[in-house]
Amino acid sequence: MQAAMAPAEKSNDIAMSVVTTMRQMGVMGLPRNYEIFYEALTGSNHELTLEVVSLSKRPSQEELDRIGRKFFAQNHEHAIVATARETLARELEDVARLLRHERSHIEKYGEVLTETSDGLASRHAMSRELLQRIVSVMSVATASTIDHGKQVATTLSEKSAELESVKSALEKYKILADTDPLTRIWNRRAFDKQIADIYNDRKGVMFAALVLADIDRFKEINDRFGHPVGDKIIQLVAEILHGNLPADMFVARTGGEEFALILEGASEQATFDLADGLRATIQQTLFSSPTGVNYGPVTVCMGICMASEADGPDDLYAKADRALYRSKITGRNRVTKFSSVQDKPLKSWLLYKKD
Repeated sequence: MQAAMAPAEKSNDIAMSVVTTMRQMGVMGLPRNYEIFYEALTGSNHELTLEVVSLSKRPSQEELDRIGRKFFAQNHEHAIVATARETLARELEDVARLLRHERSHIEKYGEVLTETSDGLASRHAMSRELLQRIVSVMSVATASTIDHGKQVATTLSEKSAELESVKSALEKYKILADTDPLTRIWNRRAFDKQIADIYNDRKGVMFAALVLADIDRFKEINDRFGHPVGDKIIQLVAEILHGNLPADMFVARTGGEEFALILEGASEQATFDLADGLRATIQQTLFSSPTGVNYGPVTVCMGICMASEADGPDDLYAKADRALYRSKITGRNRVTKFSSVQDKPLKSWLLYKKD
């Protein structure tokens, strides 16, 4: 009798089925689309499964968005942001109302203190009974103020926890929106923001570099072994790139079998050495199935351009892409520096205009 499949193996099989099904139907790799197909394939929502089954062979994004709004309205961008905004506004108004009430309470307590002080100052002699009444009033007022203050502190603590929860939900959404669902590294959206940030700091431009990487002959891998194998190879390459870079370096999957690395604080030669080390690691890695089928060798081409050689983000990407293309046409499985490309236009960042 065959042993029951482990939860992790089941999860991996479902994830692979989701990716394969979406590829076959031409569905974009958006987080909301993965969510829809995951729920449909696990069968946890029968009504949703029926809606997915009724889709055409090539469903439009509008059709998928309609299903997403119907079944996962609370998990999508506009709903998340709108809900967070409403929650923040409500909680902040509650806090403001609480503080106004506390201020009023303290002012009243201050009035009691003032009246008592004035009363004591105006009397040279007081009976024991009057003093006892004054002490009793002051005791009650002070106890009431202390209790109220404790309640305010407790309520503020609860409101703070609720606001922190909203912040946490927004942070999780932000990470999800900037993460590639197949590889769990940064996606093109995150890359576009990161490359733009390079040119916000003139000093940083001097030692920032863009490295573009592309898996060699990836179409042949897909045609020979199928898209699920292609996806697994993309995942493994992403793991190698991410796992062999310093924690503060940026690596993203920018589309298909393409990756981008943004390195800071290194010279061109140091960047080249790091990129070539990654290339060699990928080349030496055994890409095979659990049954021993060898999918390799898998190699990558890379192109490097220092930020100081470009006018801005678009120019930097274009020049790194030209270096990558040079790697492809000169034999693949290599790294090319844009500075070594013969037909490149000359440019000195030090002479770059400052307007």
